[in-house]
Amino acid sequence: MERELGENDFIVSKTDTKGRLTYVNRIFLDLAEYSEEELLGKPHNIVRHPDMPKTIFKLLWERVQAKEEIFAYVVNKTKNNNSYWVYANVTPSVDERGNIIGYYSVRRKPKREALQVIKPLYAQMLQAEKSGGTQAGMKILTDLLHDEGVSYDEYIISLQD
Repeated sequence: MERELGENDFIVSKTDTKGRLTYVNRIFLDLAEYSEEELLGKPHNIVRHPDMPKTIFKLLWERVQAKEEIFAYVVNKTKNNNSYWVYANVTPSVDERGNIIGYYSVRRKPKREALQVIKPLYAQMLQAEKSGGTQAGMKILTDLLHDEGVSYDEYIISLQD
């Protein structure tokens, strides 16, 4: 069953530098069907859905480890094997010396029209990853961006506008 965020709902979470959850808000708990005790200290990928291309997470980690924010559409899986889509913004948290001390993510409801574009794109990327790994998935994405004449950020943000 696919679950949905409300129009004004925001999922908020924080992780340490290894991606282990250090903070989750109530909306995250409710939507993901977990208790706080079940999530804190666990890898954020506890909610990773098998329909999510590894390429997107590779891109996400490259960006945040370079101290850049990233927006991405993500499908997650709940404790009870339901799913939910989010439009995510992930940013690194830095200390006073500029060292990354963790990551902060805010997710909101994605536009239905955006998902009509993203779902088939992700399916194509997943198919490519099966035979050619994340390199093949990235080629699908970069070819699309080249054809559209936009950067990743421009493309993803335009879908949500």
